[in-house]
Amino acid sequence: MGAFLTGVAAGFGIAIPVGAIAVLIVEVGIKCGFRCAFFAGAGAATADLVYASAAVVGGGALAGLAESADQPLRIISAAVLIALAVYGLRRAGTTRESSETKLPDRRELTRTYARFFGLTIINPATVVYFAAVIVGLGVARDTSAIEGVLFVTGAFAASLSWQTLLAGVGGLAGDRLDRRAQTVAVVLGNLLIFAFAMVIILR
Repeated sequence: MGAFLTGVAAGFGIAIPVGAIAVLIVEVGIKCGFRCAFFAGAGAATADLVYASAAVVGGGALAGLAESADQPLRIISAAVLIALAVYGLRRAGTTRESSETKLPDRRELTRTYARFFGLTIINPATVVYFAAVIVGLGVARDTSAIEGVLFVTGAFAASLSWQTLLAGVGGLAGDRLDRRAQTVAVVLGNLLIFAFAMVIILR
C-alpha cells in the first residue's frame, strides 16, 4: 500500500500547484459546463498517468533525456499557451449563457480530452518530477511490477480527483455568474495563461 500512497502524494504534488492547465480547466467549466471540464481534466490526468508510468519504467535515465529536450519543449509549450490565450481573449464574450441549451456532444468532449492531454504531455517537467520522486524516495529500487502499478494508479487517481474538483469549480462558477462576470473571469484567466507563457520563456 506504501507505493500507492506515495503515488497519491506525488499525483497531488504535480496537480495542485496552480498553472496554465488548472486555469484552462476552470475556464472550460465556466464556458462549457462541468461535463466538458471533466473531460479536460481527464486528459490532463491521463498525461500524468503516462509520465508516471514512464518514470517507473525509465527512472532517472528518462528524466535526463527529458531535461536534454527541455529548451525546445519549453518554447513549444509557451507558443501554444500564447496562442490559446489570444484565442481565448478573442472569444471571451462567448459564454455559456448564449449556448446553455446546447449540451456538448461526444465529438466535442473527445476533442477537449485530446487537447488537454496534448497540452499536458508537452511539459517535460512532469516526467522529471515523477522520476525525482521515484529515485529520491527509493521507489525505483527493488520495485516489483505490482508496486509500480500501485504507484502509477495512485498518481493518476490523485491527479484526476484534483482536476475533477477544478472542473466542478468552473462548472459551478458558470452556473452562478452572469454573462458579464463570466466574460471577466475568462479574460482574467487568459491573461494569467499569457503570464504563465512569459514565465516559461523567461525562466
